[in-house]
Amino acid sequence: MKAFKIVFLVLVPAFVTLTWSFKDDLFLVSKNLDIFAALYKEININYVDESNPTTLMRTGIDAMLDGLDPYTEYIPESEIEDYKLKYVSTQFGGIGASTVFIEGKLFVNEVTEGYPANKEDIRPGDQLVKINGVDVKGKERSQISALLRGPGGSSVALLIIRDGSVITKNLVRAEIKMPNVTYSGVVGDHIAYIRLDKFLENAAQEVKDAAVTLNKQQPKGIILDLRYNGGGILQEAVKIVNLFVNKDVLVVTQKGRNPEKTITYNTREQVLFPQVPLIVLIGGSSASASEIVAGSLQDLDRAVIIGQRSYGKGLVQQAFNLPYNSLVKVTVAKYFTPSGRCIQAIDYAHKNANGLRERFADSLVKRFSTKMGRNVYDGNGVYPDVVVKNQKLSPITVSLLNKSMFFDFANDYKKKTKTIVDAAAFQLTEAEYALFVNSLAGKDYSYTSTTERLLADLRTEAEKENKLPAVKADLEDLKDKMLGAKKTDLITHKTEIKAALETQIISRFYFEKGKVIQAFQYDKELAAATALLNNQAKMLSILKGEGAYKTIGSPAKTLASAGK
Repeated sequence: MKAFKIVFLVLVPAFVTLTWSFKDDLFLVSKNLDIFAALYKEININYVDESNPTTLMRTGIDAMLDGLDPYTEYIPESEIEDYKLKYVSTQFGGIGASTVFIEGKLFVNEVTEGYPANKEDIRPGDQLVKINGVDVKGKERSQISALLRGPGGSSVALLIIRDGSVITKNLVRAEIKMPNVTYSGVVGDHIAYIRLDKFLENAAQEVKDAAVTLNKQQPKGIILDLRYNGGGILQEAVKIVNLFVNKDVLVVTQKGRNPEKTITYNTREQVLFPQVPLIVLIGGSSASASEIVAGSLQDLDRAVIIGQRSYGKGLVQQAFNLPYNSLVKVTVAKYFTPSGRCIQAIDYAHKNANGLRERFADSLVKRFSTKMGRNVYDGNGVYPDVVVKNQKLSPITVSLLNKSMFFDFANDYKKKTKTIVDAAAFQLTEAEYALFVNSLAGKDYSYTSTTERLLADLRTEAEKENKLPAVKADLEDLKDKMLGAKKTDLITHKTEIKAALETQIISRFYFEKGKVIQAFQYDKELAAATALLNNQAKMLSILKGEGAYKTIGSPAKTLASAGK
């Protein structure tokens, strides 16, 4: 009875404080809304020049939200469909083709196997001139999407230019289903591989279906690839963890300022794969729901995490309906993995002296323990158990990609080549790469290398310190040497340029699935995962936290070796 009274006495003041605080908040909200409405009205009525009420309101909304995190956003009615595709549904009406602008012209970039564009022989490289009689010149990308999309069964007419000829194509739109699991199959020495690109509706069921099918082949283990996954629906992440973890186990807890937003998520179903060895691949693009899966499986010592440190988004959003069919997506809580850590990396509540948000300081990072007693840390994303250094693309490769220099060569390659080897074995020959290099003659793929940027900075600093005359000759000599070295970049970086070009070419023959399979031969994270699954003793050693695996991503080591 005494204990009850103590608890009651502790809770009552807190409840009273919360009640008064809530009343104060409501009063301030009401007061400021009145001020804002009056201000908005007076400006629209009395401002010297004509103003657009919609634009003025949107500017005010955007300015207000700019002071919060980038995930809290307003979605007007005109953007609702795009919002649903990005955050909720994987299905829309369309033709199954992506487009790209090159030098102001709109081209088909890729087509999706089995959908109208593919069936009606729309090809990468086709220039789109009109869509249903509407000239595409000068249109924004959102306008192009709106013209191509529509209800399944509706018609769309395309006027295209192909090899100098004008062609009309009449297509019937279909319901395009973009799967969450973009590929699954057996890789290496009898190992199951599942690539999950998003956590939208039905993601967990797709992973379950793929895992059940692959498990019939009794693989040595499963690799779940989340490297390109920016997240999605939290509940789907919980269900995916449940595939590998027993019933009634804590997966994630979300905690918000509003007590109603504090929710605990446990596994609810019987585990399907309690003993199958599991590896999760992550990278710098793995965020949100991906980090819930990777972080909880790491905390529960159920999977080995391989790759690079994840993005570090430990925030939960919820959408609220607004008048006139609009929405606002609000960050309502932070989430915490089973060990109690929040992996949020950016401190959006504070700004530095320059008005910028920064990562949480190492001094604020706290240590937590996994189920088996391994040390993990908060405030820094999910750090992998096994780090594979991220290989950043060189400036020349980035320039070739950004300026679509692979596009024409890939299209010409498809025209001249009827068949190629299987996607898993496809590689360009030395002679074919030489042809690509020759195709660049006279084309502008100029770029500034990292060394050139540093050299320019050095020159600027020398000028500031009045030391330029003393070092000018040396700087000019270095510049000449850099230009000479730059001329050989197509050879120096041949391996990565060749791989990027092969990806474009393979999509012309084997679509998206072929791109995934062909890239396996260059995939260092996948190679590390398959090697580990063939070494069960080492895998068990990692999960037990033996030796160097006792501590995962301590602040002292993280920044130096995260591979970012």
